[in-house]
Amino acid sequence: MRFLTLGGVPLWRDARVLRAAAQIISVLIVVIVAVFVINNVLDAAEKRGFSLGFGFLEEEAGFIISESVIEYGAADTFQSAFLAGVLNTLKIALLGIILATGLGVIVGVARISSNWLVRTVAGVYVETFRNIPLLIQLFFWYFGVFLLLPPVRESIQWPGPVFLNARGFFAVWGSASSSFSTWIWFVLAGVILALAVRVAAGQVQSRFGRATHPNLSALAVLVILPIIGWFLMAESPLVRDVPELGRFNFEGGLRLSPEFAAFLLGLVIYTASFIAEIVRAGILSVQKGQLEAARALGLNELQTMQSVAFPQAMRVIVPPLISQFLNLTKNSSLGILIAYPDLYFVSRTMINQAGRAVPIFLMIMGAYLLMSLTFAVIGNIYNRRVRYVDR
Repeated sequence: MRFLTLGGVPLWRDARVLRAAAQIISVLIVVIVAVFVINNVLDAAEKRGFSLGFGFLEEEAGFIISESVIEYGAADTFQSAFLAGVLNTLKIALLGIILATGLGVIVGVARISSNWLVRTVAGVYVETFRNIPLLIQLFFWYFGVFLLLPPVRESIQWPGPVFLNARGFFAVWGSASSSFSTWIWFVLAGVILALAVRVAAGQVQSRFGRATHPNLSALAVLVILPIIGWFLMAESPLVRDVPELGRFNFEGGLRLSPEFAAFLLGLVIYTASFIAEIVRAGILSVQKGQLEAARALGLNELQTMQSVAFPQAMRVIVPPLISQFLNLTKNSSLGILIAYPDLYFVSRTMINQAGRAVPIFLMIMGAYLLMSLTFAVIGNIYNRRVRYVDR
């Protein structure tokens, strides 16, 4: 019976074997239960004449979407409609994350300012918007602000020119010319070269102790190379596109619909109030001795914040910041309440048209799960780079 022992201990008494066996049995039980449930659902759906397949995605959708990142028409398939909804959600989520992070950092730093007025205004902002439900804020911005703007003929005009009315936000934008596809290669080359310069300058600085300013060097490359490519082009890669008043509305330039503008504004202001508290807590977690040492070396407040406080605070800020990014992505499903054609809005219309609720809801859950996991993976990769390492 020696072959039934491991290191002189019988297999049925070895803790490692017992743990492995328990995990295997647990997995088998979960798989058996899942198979049982799935088979019952499929049998019940078949008896009631419901199809759980995804073949309907190739059928004509038969409905329009008010705004879409891609070109889409009523004659396109359900698959194209679903893709349009996903891209609309990604657009609002990515812009919301960028703008909410920027606003949250500014407000978070203002919360610990030595100026009483700045500190108080930032505190009022945080306590106000953080404690009002997002749904109420979306209704306020959409029905109480954007839909009450003047009609097209009486648009509010700002320098730029920028026009604001009940049909949206209109501003000067750049339209791609024939040389844009060539110039974009200079932009991509600038990004790749900037990353290489950032890594090389960082290695030189850490190895030889010389200040190479990796971030500034990379930023210089990122800016200079596209500028060089711009002047080498025969014509400007981007042509100034100014919105002009047409018969019913402004045409040309950048247009943001009232639904998109209200939704983005609500998400940014709401999420930034939480990010501000995360930033404030992260900065306050830095030991006072570090800040006093920086001031003793002659660094001003901006230099102290940039070179001492923030690099150390990021280790505390990043984990809860990732959670806020995920919350913003999931909160984007509220767009249906103000008629923004996000993933959930488009999917509900698909259910009404195709009558395939179960497959479409599975697609919705899969899409949100994939987006959330992607943002979480990117955030966790960065978190591993800035976290404390025990030596």
